[in-house]
Amino acid sequence: MNLVQRVQAIVLKPKEEWIKIKAEQTTVNQLFMSYAVILAAIPAAAQFIGFGLIGQKVPFVGWYRYSLGSALLRSIFSYILSLVAVYVFAMVINALAPNFSSAQNMPNAMKLAVFGMTPGWVAGVLNIFPDLSFLVVLASLYGLYVLYLGFNTPMMETPKEKVMGYYIVSIIAAVVLVAVAGLIVGAMFAVRGVTNVL
Repeated sequence: MNLVQRVQAIVLKPKEEWIKIKAEQTTVNQLFMSYAVILAAIPAAAQFIGFGLIGQKVPFVGWYRYSLGSALLRSIFSYILSLVAVYVFAMVINALAPNFSSAQNMPNAMKLAVFGMTPGWVAGVLNIFPDLSFLVVLASLYGLYVLYLGFNTPMMETPKEKVMGYYIVSIIAAVVLVAVAGLIVGAMFAVRGVTNVL
């Protein structure tokens, strides 16, 4: 699997790419180590630059940035929690399969989880400028569409009439996972290590 070609295809031609992805024989470890570990580093590295070197303007307060040590710790924790969240998301997708007359298949569940995260991970480069983080959110919303196409392929052999229910329940699980990871990182670094640079 060529990483750059896969990223381009899953972002630009997701419907066609899911058909290729479904036919590929791969392991959970291969997906995780050769794809998720690399792409999840994009937003983490960008966060380090954005929060530690550039900073952001806080209304009525001024221009703030984290100390380099705090920015590095924040990006490392974000990176680790992102990988944990995507792995747990794949486990949830796999565990839910029987409830939607679908076949449990952990490699295919991992395909859904990692490739559905691709648009958000790639757009994570915009975290270099913290004020543009809303664009990362928009890209992640596009990732939900990409994920739906994966469910509809059907990656988990889901009957057509059950795809939407399976997808919605999985999305709820994903939102909870992302929210929990965000709250953990946010709580750990809310005040500590912030420097006024004006």
